[in-house]
Amino acid sequence: MKRFVYINDDEASKELSCDNRISNTKYTLWNFLPKNLWEQFSRFMNQYFLLIACLQLWSLITPVNPASTWGPLIFIFAVSASKEAWDDYHRFLSDKKANEKEVWIVKQGIKKHIQAQEIQVGNIVWLRENDEVPCDLVLLGTSDPQGVCYVETAALDGETDLKTRVIPSACVGIDLELLHRMKGVLECPVPDKDIRRFDANMRLFPPFIDNDVCSLTIKNTLLQSCYLRNTEWACGVSVYTGNQTKLGMSRGIAEPKLTAMDAMIDKLTGAIFVFQIVVVMVLGVAGNVWKDTEARKQWYVQYPEKAPWYELLVIPLRFELLCSIMIPISIKVSLDLVKGLYAKFIEWDVEMVDQETGTASYAANTAISEDLGQVEYILTDKTGTLTDNKMIFRRCCIGGTFYGNENGDALKDAHLLSAITSGSTDVIRFLTVMAICNTVIPVRGKAGDIVYKAQSQDEEALVIAAARLHMVFVGKNANFLEIRLNGSTIRYEVLEILEFTSDRKRMSVVVKDCQDGKIILLSKGADESILPYACAGQQTRTITEAVEHYAQLGLRTLCLAWRELEEDEYLEWSVKFKEASSVLVDREWRIAEVCQKLEHDLYILGVTAIEDRLQDGVPETIEILRKAGINFWMLTGDKQNTAIQIALSCNFISPEPKGQLLLIDGKTEEDVSRSLERVLLTMRTTTSEPKDVAFVIDGWALEIAVKHYRKDFVELAILSRTAICCRVTPSQKAQLVEILKSCDYRTLAIGDGGNDVRMIQQADIGVGISGREGLQAARAADYSIGRFRFLKRLILVHGRYSYNRTAFLSQYSFYKSLLICFIQIFFSFISGVSGTSLFNSVSLMAYNVFYTSVPVLVSVIDKDLSEASVMQHPQILFYCQAGRLLNPSTFAGWFGRSLFHAIVVFVITIHAYANEKSEMEELGMVALSGCIWLQAFVVAQETNSFTVLQHLSIWGNLVGFYVINFLFSAIPSSGMYTIMFRLCSQPCYWITMFLIVGAGMGPIFALKYYRYTYRPSKINILQQAERTGGPILTLGNIETQPRTTLEEEVSPLSIITQPKNRSPVYEPLLSDSPNATRRSFGPTGTPLEFFQSQSRLSSSSSGYSRNCKDN
Repeated sequence: MKRFVYINDDEASKELSCDNRISNTKYTLWNFLPKNLWEQFSRFMNQYFLLIACLQLWSLITPVNPASTWGPLIFIFAVSASKEAWDDYHRFLSDKKANEKEVWIVKQGIKKHIQAQEIQVGNIVWLRENDEVPCDLVLLGTSDPQGVCYVETAALDGETDLKTRVIPSACVGIDLELLHRMKGVLECPVPDKDIRRFDANMRLFPPFIDNDVCSLTIKNTLLQSCYLRNTEWACGVSVYTGNQTKLGMSRGIAEPKLTAMDAMIDKLTGAIFVFQIVVVMVLGVAGNVWKDTEARKQWYVQYPEKAPWYELLVIPLRFELLCSIMIPISIKVSLDLVKGLYAKFIEWDVEMVDQETGTASYAANTAISEDLGQVEYILTDKTGTLTDNKMIFRRCCIGGTFYGNENGDALKDAHLLSAITSGSTDVIRFLTVMAICNTVIPVRGKAGDIVYKAQSQDEEALVIAAARLHMVFVGKNANFLEIRLNGSTIRYEVLEILEFTSDRKRMSVVVKDCQDGKIILLSKGADESILPYACAGQQTRTITEAVEHYAQLGLRTLCLAWRELEEDEYLEWSVKFKEASSVLVDREWRIAEVCQKLEHDLYILGVTAIEDRLQDGVPETIEILRKAGINFWMLTGDKQNTAIQIALSCNFISPEPKGQLLLIDGKTEEDVSRSLERVLLTMRTTTSEPKDVAFVIDGWALEIAVKHYRKDFVELAILSRTAICCRVTPSQKAQLVEILKSCDYRTLAIGDGGNDVRMIQQADIGVGISGREGLQAARAADYSIGRFRFLKRLILVHGRYSYNRTAFLSQYSFYKSLLICFIQIFFSFISGVSGTSLFNSVSLMAYNVFYTSVPVLVSVIDKDLSEASVMQHPQILFYCQAGRLLNPSTFAGWFGRSLFHAIVVFVITIHAYANEKSEMEELGMVALSGCIWLQAFVVAQETNSFTVLQHLSIWGNLVGFYVINFLFSAIPSSGMYTIMFRLCSQPCYWITMFLIVGAGMGPIFALKYYRYTYRPSKINILQQAERTGGPILTLGNIETQPRTTLEEEVSPLSIITQPKNRSPVYEPLLSDSPNATRRSFGPTGTPLEFFQSQSRLSSSSSGYSRNCKDN
């Protein structure tokens, strides 16, 4: 589809009447309440609590005051709504500032000042230097006589280098005054979010030009949020405004990512819900049976002779309301709060600040911090991610002669300098291609020196190297380039630029020598996109050997070529090129087809070799993370040998004989199939050997393997810990992430460029590096860091701590709710199974929201081990990867603990006050006090590192419980009048508390002592070493246990199933600290052997038995 924009004609553009008002807000004043409530009630848990709250309004069945549920529910909804409103208000203020910015436009030939939001499609907008572009414009004129201007696009794509924009050819030479009265029409596509493409046509009305069609590209546009630089003024016609701009179309809310822990919590919630239904049904039947038998024998229990039909539902519904607190109402808000704090901890970490650039780490997604601690696969880009992306020209091969091999620096090679001085034809041509076959902009500094602005670091390195070899790119004036060689000036006119694309993998320029009028094609690109088009008769063997030699040294290579064109040939081709540039559909494909007709019979001049150094700390980071059981895949567009050398130098793979590289190649299905079968056979037979096996595959073979042999490739992906994928496209990177995710692995993708965005967004966790390629990857990622080495700390410290803390918080939330609910159930057996509540409504309302929340929220600063120990022993991350701290087994331990503590509290309370003439409110307060005391000691026991804040929260909360209840006891209308005063004055009350704490915590402390003393886990060993200050003995190898089959797994809660081959966990019923969970590891149950780091899978005949989804 397309649209027509009429220049400077409001009447003709009425059908496109769209102002430039920007709106990024999620709500309006009128729809905030209904829309927010709809979003909150779209969650099952909120729907459940709303149903419970509504049922409590039925006075016949509610055992407590409805305020006990409505109060917390409204409070939690208010907190969530307030957070949403606050965030949206800040978006509104940002929009308001942008909308009210003043800009210049031209109407009826008169320049006017208006607000940015008043710009209409078709208006001519004037910009001055350093102005922000208010909407998407097609450039019409600039202060430069040649119609050139420079823009900074950092706000759009994160790239900091200036880019050149030019006016359309139809607008060249139009006088400044005539621009005010320009009329015409633009044929352009409907609004889209592709910031790299703009395929449109322009036709100016007479007297400017007589209906001649002029093609437009992205180079003729100024997009919203860019800044005009180094240009006095520019003007353009608005084509897309408001939220229809390319930036506005690309805005949106990313799909929420569900962490493994969130998925497990959902399953546990479902299990508790089913358990609750079973309990309700059993107690409902028991209650009705007791009512029809025993109740009628009691004189004080009165029932109507003929009950209504719904009478049978009353007791089950009463128990449903009584047991509704099994699912903690505060868990969602608590988790959101602590996850927000985890994100802030990452941003506040001074050890993750890049000192060179001052770039701090940033967490854009606050909901997935705990997933960092469960990462199993890291898929990484190479250039700019593992390397510095600081390109240095090192060597070259020209006409079969190698330069720079002796001293490793071609710029100091005497033979090359001598060839330049003598005017060697091939060398001069080689340097000419290096200097002008690019999109580099030379800018003169204040001191008169030349600074090169380049979009590509490779191009910048080549131009700088050419300048140091006396071929200096001096200036660029519209289509004319100026080169200085040994004091003489050479001028070229740029006729056409054949831009680089990921499909063509090469770039060419057609230039005209202003001295002799010759038309020349200059090309540079990857060897496979240049060498096949060499002219007949030219021997390229030496060039091929040079490419291989440089690649083995880990250098990036580019082939340079040259061809002289006949004028007739160029003119004929130029017509076709302009036709292809004018089409609106498949323009890129048509242009590539036409380019192919010119880029042939090339004379290959030689090869450049550029060094891209590794970032500091990359080898050490990869080594530590591999010890933590994390597998690495390198996904790069570079050559195979270059990628392999980089992989070897950064500990990605091990050299022979410890390591082994298996190659998958081929151009046909048969070749790829044979190669894949051979590699798979080797992988299957070496899984039991202590050998680091990796496979290497290129983009062509990968496409065939994924398309035709997906099942075999998935098996290969599971068996291999390391992979190197070369010459892959951005879509293939995302496809590989999807394959690993389909096998139920937690993936992390890290990159620094726009070509990594799809991979980053596809992964469970996306990490962007704020690098020299811009901020596109960092903006699209969940986390952005300044350097690759910070990944080590992000995963091992922040990821692991977040997982541990969230595991404890979620299970403790269920524990405290189950504890109070079990006491209610036990009380029903001595109250005629009637569904009567032991606790009053005020106590129940305050229990979850206030009494038990404060201590556990302080667990966000708890550390089971010091950061130094975690970094020194990365193997302990295996506990998090295997889900050892939150799974059905550990949850069964907390479930059993809540049941045990409920029995202790209920039995001791009932027996202590059996012979007392106590009111039920007093009995309920004694039981509630016992729960609060127990929970204080439970939190204290689970805390690993005590601080003043934690002591205040645990014991201060206990004191606060009594203060609050003393206040309520002083209010006659509270229903608790004088209760706490009377209880605290009785010795029996304090003896009861002592007995409850002793009986409830004694076995737990004894079990923990036994485990720490006789069956310590490796985390326990480290903890003991830290606390005693003694030396930390070697932990040996914490190795992954071969994954068992599903039939061998035993789950304590049968309703919850883990993914196949996830390591099962067997915990005692009374599981102790989830922050230091132990397990018997290995087939013999020895406590210190688990996880085969080289073999993640069982060595069964099939080689693996993961939960893979065949797509």
